[in-house]
Amino acid sequence: MSSKVIKITYWITTILFALFMLFGGITEVMQVPSAVKGVVDLGYPVYFLMILGTAKILGSVAIVQNKFKLIKEWAYAGFAIDIISASASLAYFGAGVVMSLFPLVFLAVMFVSYACWKKVYY
Repeated sequence: MSSKVIKITYWITTILFALFMLFGGITEVMQVPSAVKGVVDLGYPVYFLMILGTAKILGSVAIVQNKFKLIKEWAYAGFAIDIISASASLAYFGAGVVMSLFPLVFLAVMFVSYACWKKVYY
């Protein structure tokens, strides 16, 4: 693939992923009833939404900037941990195979973004 195609792929996947995480973080910080129900059903305390939502908002900002590479690396790592933990929580909760594996779709998009970033900007 050419550098231009990789760069376009990077920006498309990064913006889509960052927007998804940003909107998720906002709903968690605002403690939207569906988010509260979801976290309580999984057995987590409601205050966890504020922590997780804030991290998602900050991580979304971190992955769309290209100046601070180390912060960006940590944001990608944090998102990977978040998504894998979400998948594991759903599996332990007994949500079924499809629901438990669904968060991993976002992990795949994140990995495409990360791999393209490493090829073009690193």
